[in-house]
Amino acid sequence: MEENLKITCLHDSHVALGAKMSPFAGYDMPIQYSGIADEHIAVRTKVGMFDVSHMGEIFISGPDAERFVNHIFTNEIRGFRPGKVLYGMMLYPDGGVVDDLLVYREFEPDHFLLVVNAANIDKDRQWILDCAAGYEVDVDDMSEAWGQIALQGPEAEKVLLEVTGLDKAAELGFYEYMESEWGGLRMIVSRTGYTGEDGFELYASPDAIRDLWERFLKAGVKPCGLGCRDTLRFEAGLPLYGDELSADISPVMAGLSMFCKLDKEEFIGKEALVKQKAEGVERKLVGIELQDNAIPRAGYPVETEGGTEVGVVTTGYHSISLDKSICFALVDSRYSALGTPLCIRIRKKVFPGITVKKRFYQTNYKK
Repeated sequence: MEENLKITCLHDSHVALGAKMSPFAGYDMPIQYSGIADEHIAVRTKVGMFDVSHMGEIFISGPDAERFVNHIFTNEIRGFRPGKVLYGMMLYPDGGVVDDLLVYREFEPDHFLLVVNAANIDKDRQWILDCAAGYEVDVDDMSEAWGQIALQGPEAEKVLLEVTGLDKAAELGFYEYMESEWGGLRMIVSRTGYTGEDGFELYASPDAIRDLWERFLKAGVKPCGLGCRDTLRFEAGLPLYGDELSADISPVMAGLSMFCKLDKEEFIGKEALVKQKAEGVERKLVGIELQDNAIPRAGYPVETEGGTEVGVVTTGYHSISLDKSICFALVDSRYSALGTPLCIRIRKKVFPGITVKKRFYQTNYKK
């Protein structure tokens, strides 16, 4: 293991299970166990679980908590009840993305949980603190005190109930959560995930997460690495910060304006997004399906049929579920309409394709 890498509370289990480990977001993380395709198919057809304890948990509370979170978050949190979860972004004033995240409205008044990307924890915490000037709020980064398991797949509900006895979890709708306890300590169970399948994310203390992980293993749940987490989220059309969203790729460019409520009175970056919507943007994110089995990797050039370079691949795979070569690409907006012929240059060869919807796979969430 490289020096200075952090480890999650499940690291010993990953090593004992023979996982292929690799640095990710400053952590030593499992990339695969039995193989990316095998794990991918398990999540699509049965159930798999992921160690996502590297994600960040930042709690915001205080008299101004709702007003403050609404100020730094693109989605609208006013009016949504406790027990609900919202997806959205924190933006820079120019519309670039600080991070995409989940906001949990807690059952205790004026309390919110922000779940942020592992690679951005330090940056996000500092951004939130800098923005908090003038607001009566407490910002508490509890990332080190929480572990997290993502249980995903069509059999996730059945397994969760059998292993934990949390029958109320079956009543949760998509993007809802419940509070419980495990080992006498607080646990959060949400019907959320990053795979396109039904599933749950469980937040608890490191000891509780280790116990739950072992119980799921004994129940036959397949452990899955970050390799198939990426192939699954990609097929489902879900963005990855740093690839499809960044300080240089706004939600408008990424086609995620529906998570930015421009009818809100204000939020950081709103004016920039309003301008982008009105005037258009130079680049847009598209899906591309290739006519060949060649694999379009991140960084490969996107060209017109005439050979003019008009964009770059952000994520690409030969889809395990669909048996097609597909990719996300950031291209000149003039070439972003559905059905536009575009080519991917892979080394010295050019492979023809066509723009398609970014959600390549039909998701199976429980609404």
